[in-house]
Amino acid sequence: MGHPKEFEIQAAARRATKKEKEMSNSPIIDRLLAKTRRTDLPQFKAGDTVRVHVKIKEGDKERVQMFEGLVISKSKGSQPSFIVRKMSFGHGVERIFPLNSKVIDKIEVVRSAHVRRAKLFYLRALRGKAARLREVDVRTKKA
Repeated sequence: MGHPKEFEIQAAARRATKKEKEMSNSPIIDRLLAKTRRTDLPQFKAGDTVRVHVKIKEGDKERVQMFEGLVISKSKGSQPSFIVRKMSFGHGVERIFPLNSKVIDKIEVVRSAHVRRAKLFYLRALRGKAARLREVDVRTKKA
């Protein structure tokens, strides 16, 4: 059997290696990513219905197209992204947006729903009224 001091050292070593895995980027890459980080976008989470204004370039012209749907996933990390799902003519359409992309003009949170999951991939299998989520009043934030 090992000494209690030995166990403390092993635990500290495990914590240190765990932190190294989380902070795998070099400081140079962190500084580059900090320059491209967007601060003008609102806070939203999975379960929110959002309207994403996307810049589309056609030839020499540029226009803004809206993509409104439910956020079913939001990833974290150095280059976060989110997935928006909508129903278009009876077919489910999903689009992945990098959060810090210059293609996104703005994001509007249309409504918010109470969910108990971070990823709502189970909604892909549901149709119609089964795919409804319990809405939360955005002003009061109560379920």
